[in-house]
Amino acid sequence: MTQDASTAREPSHTPTTSLRETLPDTQPLIATDDQGAGMEAGIERYLDRALREAAEARAARWQPDVHSRELYEQSVQPNRERLMKIIGLVDQRVAPCMHLEVTVPLGECDGAVGCAPGYRILPVRWEVLPGVDAAGLLLAPESEPVADVIALPDAGQTPEQLAGLCEGIPPEAQYARRLAECGCQVLIPVVTDRDCDLSLVGGAPTVHPHREFIYRAAFELGRHIIGYEVQKVLAAVDWFVSTPGAGKAPVGVIGWGEGGLLALYAAAIDTRIAGAGVSGYFGPRENLWSEPLDRNVFGLLNEFGDAELASLVAPRGLVIEACGHPEFEVRDCAPEPARRTPGELSTPALSQVQSEVRRAQARTADLAGKPIVLVESGEGKGLPGSEAMLQAFLGAMDVQSEPVPSAEQPERLGAQIDPSSRRERQFNQLVEHTQHVMRECEFVRREYWAGADTTDLGTWEASCGTYRQRLWEDLIGKLPEPVADLNVRSTLIYDQPKYVGYEVEFDVYDEVVAQGILLVPKECTPAEPRPVVVCQHGLGGTSRSVADPEANPAAYHRYACQLAERGFVTYAPQNPYTGDRPFRGTHAFRLLQRKANPLGLTLYSFIVRQHQQTLKWLAALPFVDPERIAFYGLSYGGKVALRIPALLSEYCLSICSGDFNEWIWKNVSARHRHSYLTGHEFEMAEFDLGNTFNHAEMSWLIAPRPFMVERGHRDGCAPSEWVGYEYARTKMRYDQLGIGERTEIEWFDGPHEIHAEGTFDFLHRHLKWPKPERGPAGPG
Repeated sequence: MTQDASTAREPSHTPTTSLRETLPDTQPLIATDDQGAGMEAGIERYLDRALREAAEARAARWQPDVHSRELYEQSVQPNRERLMKIIGLVDQRVAPCMHLEVTVPLGECDGAVGCAPGYRILPVRWEVLPGVDAAGLLLAPESEPVADVIALPDAGQTPEQLAGLCEGIPPEAQYARRLAECGCQVLIPVVTDRDCDLSLVGGAPTVHPHREFIYRAAFELGRHIIGYEVQKVLAAVDWFVSTPGAGKAPVGVIGWGEGGLLALYAAAIDTRIAGAGVSGYFGPRENLWSEPLDRNVFGLLNEFGDAELASLVAPRGLVIEACGHPEFEVRDCAPEPARRTPGELSTPALSQVQSEVRRAQARTADLAGKPIVLVESGEGKGLPGSEAMLQAFLGAMDVQSEPVPSAEQPERLGAQIDPSSRRERQFNQLVEHTQHVMRECEFVRREYWAGADTTDLGTWEASCGTYRQRLWEDLIGKLPEPVADLNVRSTLIYDQPKYVGYEVEFDVYDEVVAQGILLVPKECTPAEPRPVVVCQHGLGGTSRSVADPEANPAAYHRYACQLAERGFVTYAPQNPYTGDRPFRGTHAFRLLQRKANPLGLTLYSFIVRQHQQTLKWLAALPFVDPERIAFYGLSYGGKVALRIPALLSEYCLSICSGDFNEWIWKNVSARHRHSYLTGHEFEMAEFDLGNTFNHAEMSWLIAPRPFMVERGHRDGCAPSEWVGYEYARTKMRYDQLGIGERTEIEWFDGPHEIHAEGTFDFLHRHLKWPKPERGPAGPG
């Protein structure tokens, strides 16, 4: 039974149990100093197993009907639409329009930058999205083209190199030039590279490769560098099929490395593409987590590996070339390699490519159409664009032409194009598009939340169920129900004058545990169950950071101990973001996020299940009132304070300290120094969150339970005006529901820390526990 703070009686001083080495009904736990490393290792094993099993599990998401091409296309359309969603291909393209782009005095030449027998090379750009165009070279034949081809270079290669206008690609690997020699009209787009000189935030340099920089800004907004560049390919297809005489020549797409990735995705999405050539990319994708961050696609492996993407190209022609892949190691790049996101590319074993091609062929074996063809260049290690590859690619488009071996390079002409300024413009346009979407997403969220009914508390809570489900399933990622038997282990670690402390551990899944430290006031009795405050540490912290009476990290001020001294039971969970296990120069927990994302999961997927088990265990303790279990977290713990109580209603209130702010700006802004675009925290972005939930919307899911923000003006997390701007929407919603007294914010002139004044009063008031006559005041 709960009591009002003003009338609560003094607690009984009869202890619930005598001092003992373990908590009642628990097994002994051997205390360690691993600071959560064992827990994180267990989560990694869980993810590794899930990645291994992903390919087999995908079958449930497909219902292909192979009885005819029409039925097949209809049956896989839902898969195609989900693919478009997860790569951020969601914006409407503008009407197709191609422009000549050249710097030349009027009348001196026709704008060509090069020529060769049978074709001329023109610098062009074509419109894609409002404010975004694509640019590159058009190799235009002098006669009617036998095919219209988009030839995509790898990241870091230029259209001029692929056309043979400058050095950098061996002549035999210049597949764009060689296809032009066969009579194809060839368009070579610029592909964003992985240099970092243009990756600026507010004019200040960062160390993030260009592809990663755009990925980071786009991901939070439901966009992606892959989606943006596929849009450029599809805009080129729009132009090809809309030009006079269109429809006579088939459209094909071919690429190597990153260009191969884009060719595969574009052909999987757009059935107007008659044939695709994928070189230096195809293979098993279960190690996607180890590739550069810009290739991370949320939920990809639940439905798509390369074989599944290939099946979306069928029954159209698809040629896979097993050859040398781009070799790339992010951390080999200067400057500041230690602050760069780990990621590497290398050539897979030929057997791996062959195995994935066999999977693709098996998926389409009963479908009438062109076969999926594998071409091997130099036993899987040779140059891309081999003669066999080009011949098979032309055949996939039903083009009766054979590539002629040629090392003749085009002649450069008088017109000039500056590849450096073109590269900068292309990059900046994509960055600015993310900033435009960022500015618009609050209006998109408003529409997304239009179905929430604020008539009264009953209608509000009923309508929030759908949004809670979307947050959990679509954005955080929902794991299966945890194990029923907690199998709790505990051991006594502290004996203080007013409380005792136990380290505890219990099961979540076979490999995954939850851990923490429970502080129990010595006068607790089952006759008067106490409120519990769950005290959550931040990034790099541990349970001991908040609950060790001998430790006192500056930001935490022993706040779990302070609250225990005030009579609260406190529990300090260990969350999986300790930062103690290094991985290629970064925190190992970030590796968990990389492994989780392709499965449609996040760190919070595990944290919410750990807290579900925590609540189950706490509620069963004889000295705990299960109706009064509160949450109070700082920093990363503040992030948890928004997401987990929003999903788990067993938390009766929540306090977010040192984190609440305009979270979308925090992740996406290319102007503010507080933005995560400046730092190495690559795991912060949550796919499509900007269009669905900001911090205020998360707090709405906590309503009608009490919610509080603790904010120091000198906290570098975000400027105070961002915090006030976002909190105003929280306060507005509570006021609309007639419960404005259940939310508040405390401002103080201090840094990123537990202030322990207004929040302690908030806890005493809403948990109905009497304040001490003379207790600790503020941080201590």
